[in-house]
Amino acid sequence: MSAPGAIPGPGVLPGDPPGGRRALVVWGVGAGVYFVAIIFRTSLGVAGLDAADRFGVNASALSTFSILQLLVYAGMQIPVGLLVDRLGTRKVLTIGAALFTLGQLGFALSPSYGMALASRALLGCGDAMTFISVLRLGSRWFPARRGPLIAQVAAVFGMLGNLVSTVVVARLLQDVGWTATFAGSSVAGAVALVLVVFFLKDQPGDGVAAAPPPHRGRAFLRRQIALSWREPGTRLGMWTHFTTQFPAMVFMLLWGMPFLIEAQGLARDTAGSLLTLVVLVSMVVGLVYGQIIARHHAARVPLVLGTVGVTALVWAATLAYPADHAPMWLLITLCTVLGAGGPASMIGFDFARPANPPERQGTASGIVNVGGFTASMTTLLAVGMLLDATGGDYRIAFSSVFVLEALGIVQILRLKGRAARLERERLVASRVEAVHVPA
Repeated sequence: MSAPGAIPGPGVLPGDPPGGRRALVVWGVGAGVYFVAIIFRTSLGVAGLDAADRFGVNASALSTFSILQLLVYAGMQIPVGLLVDRLGTRKVLTIGAALFTLGQLGFALSPSYGMALASRALLGCGDAMTFISVLRLGSRWFPARRGPLIAQVAAVFGMLGNLVSTVVVARLLQDVGWTATFAGSSVAGAVALVLVVFFLKDQPGDGVAAAPPPHRGRAFLRRQIALSWREPGTRLGMWTHFTTQFPAMVFMLLWGMPFLIEAQGLARDTAGSLLTLVVLVSMVVGLVYGQIIARHHAARVPLVLGTVGVTALVWAATLAYPADHAPMWLLITLCTVLGAGGPASMIGFDFARPANPPERQGTASGIVNVGGFTASMTTLLAVGMLLDATGGDYRIAFSSVFVLEALGIVQILRLKGRAARLERERLVASRVEAVHVPA
């Protein structure tokens, strides 16, 4: 225990949750729900060509599946953040697990393109409720100094779900077909729902969520959003998420497999192995980034800008390669670099976390999470439309990536100074306040 009057280190606050084994178990239930949601979200990435054949659609219509799902996801982030702040994690995750399970089952049984679209929208609605809930669960059960690492570990659970999609779902599609694969996977959603109902608690102690804010109504909700958005750290987090997440998400969610098979001439198994590489790299890099940021907060902006710069460089080299097909070493390098995008996007939440008080954490996280999914939707649509317009020219279609990366870098450079200054001021103020907290 700290001596009376001692000044705690960065991230250590009076009343911090203790963490421990019980925290790991409860948080693990929430992370498991996120794991299942990512399996469902990314399953279309390995089934894109199958979906085109099943529903008889072109590239633009195929991209609509993912765009609609992400549109629902992004559109719900701020409302979900408000709900998490109001209702707590357990209730929101319960609703989310029920919705994404119904969406996956509906997708399996849909006889038409329209019904399949509706099912993906339902899935996106449930998926939208998972990640912010898991972030809030971590902040309720673990000390603040563990925040960056806990967030990155949560992302690793997501990458594991992505890995299941690229390995297990892809194999099942070949072996047992569409309906059995998607209907069978929906059982995992039902299991996740049961675990949430019986084992998840919002916070240590009696497990009862903190009382909702005393003020209700639209004016209060608008104020929550406005106060979160006013913080430079929240906006820096959103643009960080915007700039770093979308290249890998577009690649993994829909267009990576067609690009590797149709444009690069790879066999389906080889293309699947490269997608798996993206996931494995993300898992490793996420843990590394989490450890670095937990020890050296000043490394956040360099890590973000370095990741974006290297990604743009390798994408440019791949698309500009003079031969019809890029060499395997370059495709491996591309997939390795793309694997760092997801962990870099998690840094966005670490910009927003210290900029907002506990009662606005869900709202601020929702604003941050909108960034990457907005960029992903825009690029998914742009790639599909450019492919149709150019007769399948992936070089032109994927060049749209550079436009959004340039926009994001400009915004990050514009906001980083103000966000850092305010964060330093708050840290000093919290240390001074901690001196006066009774032992």
